[in-house]
Amino acid sequence: MLQLKEKYDIIIAGAGVAGLNAALFLPRDKDILLISKESPKHSDSYLAQGGICVLKWDGDHDIFFEDTLRAGHYENNRDTVECMLRSSRETISDLLCAGVRFSTDKEGNFLYTREGGHRAKRIMYHEDCTGREITSRLYAQAKKLNNVHIRPYTALIDLLCDERENVCAGAVLRDEETGEIKAVSADYVILATGGVGGLFRFSTNYRNLTGDGVAICLRHGVKTEHVDYIQIHPTTLYTKKRGRRFLISESVRGEGAVLLDGDGNRFTDELQPRDVVTAAIYKQMEKEGSEFVRLDLRTIPEKTVREHFPAIVRRCAAEGYDVFKAPIPVVPGQHYFMGGIASDLEGKTSMRRLFAVGETCCNGVHGKNRLASNSLLESLVFAKRAALAISNTYFPLSAEEEKEGMQGFDESNYKDERRLAAEYKKSVLGEIQRQKKETEAKK
Repeated sequence: MLQLKEKYDIIIAGAGVAGLNAALFLPRDKDILLISKESPKHSDSYLAQGGICVLKWDGDHDIFFEDTLRAGHYENNRDTVECMLRSSRETISDLLCAGVRFSTDKEGNFLYTREGGHRAKRIMYHEDCTGREITSRLYAQAKKLNNVHIRPYTALIDLLCDERENVCAGAVLRDEETGEIKAVSADYVILATGGVGGLFRFSTNYRNLTGDGVAICLRHGVKTEHVDYIQIHPTTLYTKKRGRRFLISESVRGEGAVLLDGDGNRFTDELQPRDVVTAAIYKQMEKEGSEFVRLDLRTIPEKTVREHFPAIVRRCAAEGYDVFKAPIPVVPGQHYFMGGIASDLEGKTSMRRLFAVGETCCNGVHGKNRLASNSLLESLVFAKRAALAISNTYFPLSAEEEKEGMQGFDESNYKDERRLAAEYKKSVLGEIQRQKKETEAKK
């Protein structure tokens, strides 16, 4: 295991696509520590099935823009939406340069699919494991960089802050294998700690994603926004087993799969935004008194299913379901976090020297409900912008700022791991409820 230094130029907490892309666009002469709470493969970026949106041509701009706003109930920040759309083609070029492979036809032309809420086919994909393809390629690129030190099984448990001056001066880290706790100074910290699915009983997220970044920011008075905006995905594979729920990609419905009630009849338009389809499923389940509804993939040509959704076919088979012979049982499950640490178009938070990107941040691009396959794009676009913003305005931490940040560190505050985890969980869930009440009061 890599031995931690007393100071790095930049600390990145999180090794999903946001954290990795930030590392790739930071200056090569900066000493960068990239940590992940567990294995880098245990980020939700690896789990993304559907794909990544792209503005294929300018003629699709207004429709793509409107689709994103409509899904988000028009609560989106229009500037961040515009920025994301206009940056999408450059982002795809970056990915291709990193070796990412997208599905193509026999002539080598890129294939595009459609998902719920989209009125056009604008989603690029790699089979049904786009997230794994992108994240693994970015990880391979990051490992090649001599200035990027990747340290798995290392948790962010607090920030070093001078709260009087509102400055972040580093991070408190815990080695998840040895329990060792260390305060590490840094000129800048980038939070890319992912979502909050681990706080919920039924979620498509890895259990280690417990909103740590949000909890730590709440502790230090860093501004958060809309933490009550939590997306429920309409279709996860129904099971009575414990643990993470397996996602049945929205692309399946985009290719023609239909939702059926207990009598085998369709009961909703499958290509509406996620929250609308989820509400329809819950209503149908309540009407029937059932624990699930059914998703029929037999409406899609078998060749398409085998080529586009091999992982889904395999997982269903492992659970005893043959997608080519009968509908599969599906149920909604917590999936994505639209709220989080408030950040701007460059990932800046309300605390100086602290940035937040990816699912842990809220820059307003998704509004109240995320449009399918905008998550990978958003994470990549704004992580790069954060990295470039740091690069263009880099200014080392002063000796006084470093000293003030270290003064508040007391290792004994972090020794009781369970107590700290419970405190952070209570903090995030409490803020979710508080903001939910606040949102409802405004209606």
